[in-house]
Amino acid sequence: MADSTHVLVPTLGRPREDEALAYALETFPDADITLLAAVTPLDAPLSEGGVLERSEERTTAARAGAEELLESVTDSTDSTDPAPVDRVRIETAEGRPGTVVPQYASEEGVDHVVIYGSRSGSTGFLRRFLGRGIAATVVERTARPVTVL
Repeated sequence: MADSTHVLVPTLGRPREDEALAYALETFPDADITLLAAVTPLDAPLSEGGVLERSEERTTAARAGAEELLESVTDSTDSTDPAPVDRVRIETAEGRPGTVVPQYASEEGVDHVVIYGSRSGSTGFLRRFLGRGIAATVVERTARPVTVL
């Protein structure tokens, strides 16, 4: 795993995604890391709480959230890496995360994906209604190795 040169860490603005970025920075010390802020399209059902602003506003907010995530991780990292922020590039992409992440990984030559998979309490009807988790979809659709935290 440590020989990966380009690692993708998707962010959807959910709690604990900082763990995925911190893991990528520590596990792949020589890799370039892309923090991909996925912006859910307006026509997606139940996206981002169901209340969506215009696309440009959401893209700006997603990028700002990714920048805050990067800042919080680099501030709290007790690493020997002198400037982990220099290895991280922030990108945004609009689309359903289960589609956007594998597509980005394929098109940009990503070697490894690190994603935080939430362990929500949704079971039964709610789980069937909402569908599979994003992390499971990314694992299924990505041709490169995926680490789910």
